[in-house]
Formats: sequence, C-alpha cells, structure tokens
Amino acid sequence: MKKPLIVFYFLAIYVLAELVWWASLLIAARPEKKTMILSEGAVFLLIFLSGAYYLQKTIKKERKLHEQQRNFLLSVTHELKSPLASIKLYLQTILKRELERVKIESFLKNSLKDIERLDDLVENMLIATRIESRSYSFPKEQFNFSELVAKVAERLQIHTCSTQTIKCDLHPEIELTGDKFALTLVVSNLIENAVKYSPPCEEIKVELQRESNIIRFSVADKGIGIKDEEKLRIFEKFYRVGSEDTRKTKGTGLGLYIVKQVLDNHQAQIKVKDNPTSGSIFEVTFNSNGS
Repeated sequence: MKKPLIVFYFLAIYVLAELVWWASLLIAARPEKKTMILSEGAVFLLIFLSGAYYLQKTIKKERKLHEQQRNFLLSVTHELKSPLASIKLYLQTILKRELERVKIESFLKNSLKDIERLDDLVENMLIATRIESRSYSFPKEQFNFSELVAKVAERLQIHTCSTQTIKCDLHPEIELTGDKFALTLVVSNLIENAVKYSPPCEEIKVELQRESNIIRFSVADKGIGIKDEEKLRIFEKFYRVGSEDTRKTKGTGLGLYIVKQVLDNHQAQIKVKDNPTSGSIFEVTFNSNGS
C-alpha cells in the first residue's frame, strides 16, 4: 500500500507545479487578467486540495483496513490452532497410555470445552457476517439469564487457571426476553475478553443484579486497562486495543463489535469504566423486559 501513496504524492506535486507554471505564463501574457487568473486558480487549487485530502484519507483508511484484515486472518489461524492442538494432545494421551477412568473423563471434558471454544469462534464469525449483511433477525424468547451467565462462566473457567479465578455474584432466577443465542455470545465475549487481558490467575469478577426495572450485568478484570481515547473505538469491527505490531494478546477483533451490535438490537446499554484497582469494567444494563 506504500506504492500508491508515493505515486499519489508525486502526482499531487506535479499538478501543483504545473498549475503555478501555467498561471505565471498566463499572467505574463495577459497581465490585465491577473486578478481573474489568480481567483480562478485559487478556486481550482481549493477544489484540488480538498479532493487530494479526501483521496489520501481514503487510501490510508483502506491501508489500515487491509492491515486489520491481515491481522484478523493471522489471529483466526492462531485461535483455531490452539484448541485443536490441545484436543489432539488429550486424545493422543488417551490412546497411547493406560489411564484411569477418572483421568480419561477429565481429558474428554477438557476436549469438549475446547470444542465449545472453537464453536464460539465459528459462531462469532458467522453472526458478525450476518449482522453486517443485515440478514440476522434476532429471534426473541424468555429465558433464565442467571443460568446462562453461570454456565458460560463455568465453561470458560478452564481457560484461565487451575484455581478459581472467575468469581460470580449472580442474583438467581433473573428472567430476560431476548435472543438467547446472541446474548450467550455477549456474555462469552465479555468474560473471555477479561480473561485474555488479565494476568495469569488474577480474579475476574462477574456480577448480575436486578435493581428495580433494570438488569445490570458486569465483568471486571485486572488487566492492562483501556485508554480514554480507545474506549470510543473498541466496539469497531477488527479494532483491538494497543499496537498491531507489539500486541501479545490473542483475539480476532470481532468480540466487542458483536457485543455492541447485539446490545443495540436489544436496546441495552454498555459502558466501559476503569477498575479502581487496575483493569476495566464492562457494564451492561437491560430493561427488565429485555427489549
């Protein structure tokens, strides 16, 4: 993408030089028309510079999008390889060694959790595509949101630490009306995002409360935190916190984009706040009827 920019700058300089050259020749030939030539030249220059500015802005935007898409493909490859390698290792161990039944069941359960992780990744890509093409209808139903949050937190626990790090404080029997599948992805993406950006074995706090007619769901991590200027952009498609060159955390850049799109469809609000200790708090608020 650098070559088009170089060509663009070269042509811009060439056109400006030609404009000045021809203007000087015209003024020399018709000095009585100097005012008209300068005014028309100024109008042309203004139009040219405006067009050049927006063209340059478009080229840079396309370049950035290209880099984000390239990083997205690399991230997806890594996200696929990691659980697949884990599943392969578990199955090879079961086949090659004489293990106790309890150990085999543990390996199989862990393999199933990795398969669910792969399923989440695939579902994220599918729903992101359908949301962007406006082909997803968000079917609504009433369900137990407390149970949903508890199940997702339990499933993601294995990917954090051997000790209990996802701490849940959930009001029981909170009912919500909405797209259960899409809201499952919301909960999963927010908790997994907290896991990715937190140091090993740090506590991640998941809360679900009802306050009058408001249902409040929050995920607090103790990670690197988010700068104020980035809080406005983290819900953009493919956008990820930090530099593309120095970032070490894995991810596709689709999770928070999906979260925002799904919550907007449910007329729910999401806020990003600084955790008083360290890290960030993602707070989601629903109306009591979930719509």
